[in-house]
Amino acid sequence: MNHSGGAAPPRRSMSRRRLNWFRAVALCLLVIGVHLRAADLETEESRYYKIITLPIPPGILLEAGALQMMPDGKLAVSTRIGDIYMVDNVLDDPPTRVKFHLFASGLHEVLGLAYRDGWLYAIQRPEVTRMKDLNGDGRADLFETVCDDWSISGDYHEYAFMSKFDRQGYLWVTLTLTGSFTSEAPYRGWCVRVAPDGSMIPTCSGLRSPGGIGTNCLGDMFYTDNQGTWNGADALKPLVPGAFEGNPEGNKWYPRAEKFMGPRPPDPASGGRLWNEAQRIPQLMLPAVYFPYPIMGQSGSGFVCDCSAGKLGPFAGQLLVGDQSHSTVMRATLERVNGHYQGACYMLRNGFASGNLTLELEPDGSLMVYGTDRGWGARGGQPFALQRMVWTGLTPFEVREMRAQPDGFELEFTEPVDPVTAGSTASYAMETYTYIYQSSYGSPEVDRTKPVIRRAEVSADHRRVHLVVDGLVEGHVHELHLPGVRSAQGQPVLHDAAYYTLNFVPKP
Repeated sequence: MNHSGGAAPPRRSMSRRRLNWFRAVALCLLVIGVHLRAADLETEESRYYKIITLPIPPGILLEAGALQMMPDGKLAVSTRIGDIYMVDNVLDDPPTRVKFHLFASGLHEVLGLAYRDGWLYAIQRPEVTRMKDLNGDGRADLFETVCDDWSISGDYHEYAFMSKFDRQGYLWVTLTLTGSFTSEAPYRGWCVRVAPDGSMIPTCSGLRSPGGIGTNCLGDMFYTDNQGTWNGADALKPLVPGAFEGNPEGNKWYPRAEKFMGPRPPDPASGGRLWNEAQRIPQLMLPAVYFPYPIMGQSGSGFVCDCSAGKLGPFAGQLLVGDQSHSTVMRATLERVNGHYQGACYMLRNGFASGNLTLELEPDGSLMVYGTDRGWGARGGQPFALQRMVWTGLTPFEVREMRAQPDGFELEFTEPVDPVTAGSTASYAMETYTYIYQSSYGSPEVDRTKPVIRRAEVSADHRRVHLVVDGLVEGHVHELHLPGVRSAQGQPVLHDAAYYTLNFVPKP
């Protein structure tokens, strides 16, 4: 027998097949385990926040869209296919009396709504339009162009999102790059403001693919941008007049905007780190909060500030942020350090029916969540959905807020902690990382470090824990897990992870 051939290769081939089979089984078991854990988490989350699904009449394609609560209690709901409906009785529980009435149609991809002085303002892809019902029949019959000073090329990805009115009466508009990669029409990749007189003011450059725009409770404007070229991960970014948000593809339109923006900023170097480039380029804006990809999401979208004064639970004053791909709502907390916004993100609620695109806080403190999976799939599985998240009155045991300190972080909890577990450094784990700032698509997590948690000091009221940490890194996400922390009643933290974007360490 020739032992250099013959029987041996088939045995090796069978071994490889078996190995591949075991790997496939292990992968399937892992996926099943992830789904089971997610299902268990959704069940636990529902004790604190229930989701009410509003029925949508047959024949209505309610692909989100935008939302605006009207003075008469109706909810204006727009769609990407150009319709606007007025919806009655949206705050009923159960929602048995919900009625849809077509208010306007034939518009072009309405991704923002705002109300002012009897007019409903809507952003279409090419313009801001305002409309009203003059004869009282429930249909808009007067339409006026407010501003159309930017351009479109016809590319599918040139989305336009619009804020509510700011305190000066301006509307802020974010304009996605052409195809999310280039800028083939003026002001693609920009944020502009529409003044009360309809004039357009170029305001920020460097946007890539915005998913939502709005303010915190102080009235400062932010937007969500999605992972891609020059964006290592999804992020919440401040919009400050004159700022460069990081993607240089639209900067060729600076000659048109110089009187508002000043000279074009230097081009960033690809392959470095955003924090380092921001030290070289004064206009370059640092993200306030990264949403680590894909842990926290893959398509950051609309957000709203919880100004409900506690009607939506223990997170008043925080931003509630949607993710279209994961069908989730996250939380984000913000603080200013060295004149720059920075902060942390945390999971709030899984299990929505479609891809969450738009959020709106309602007068009763509930959160309206509006979704679609058009163009991109979503975990929820439904092509579109209009849902309402309501606080049940029970308080989850969570990290309410993570704040930077000169020597580490302070954690504030929603409920008193058990001082033994919360005071043990073994209850915590932390690592840091950042992203490559590059013209290529996205980035892995790089430059990982493992800070050492030296002490965990519990406050007298057991509501706060001061973590003394060696090895803080400016420009890095600080990922904190709290597997060992328990509440005074022995409960684990519902979502035991927080992700703090540390642009600057506070000075003592």
